[in-house]
Amino acid sequence: MNPIRILFFATLRDRAGTKSMDMEVPAEMTIRELKVKLTQDHPNLTESLKSVLITINREYAMDDSVVPSGAEIAMFPPVSGG
Repeated sequence: MNPIRILFFATLRDRAGTKSMDMEVPAEMTIRELKVKLTQDHPNLTESLKSVLITINREYAMDDSVVPSGAEIAMFPPVSGG
């Protein structure tokens, strides 16, 4: 198992009920698999995780990106502007 820290921003923070959480995830877990786990553990995040922006150690990540041990995962809701 790999330790990671997840940071939630803006509306995701409200829905998760916390600004960050530490968790243990299996080695070779992808962002897609992490989203599934978070949806199961925190149903309030289900809709938000469909369009969330994610970084791994401050670099944008895609659903097939592997989460390394000790990673800092940040989750941001999509932003629109004019």
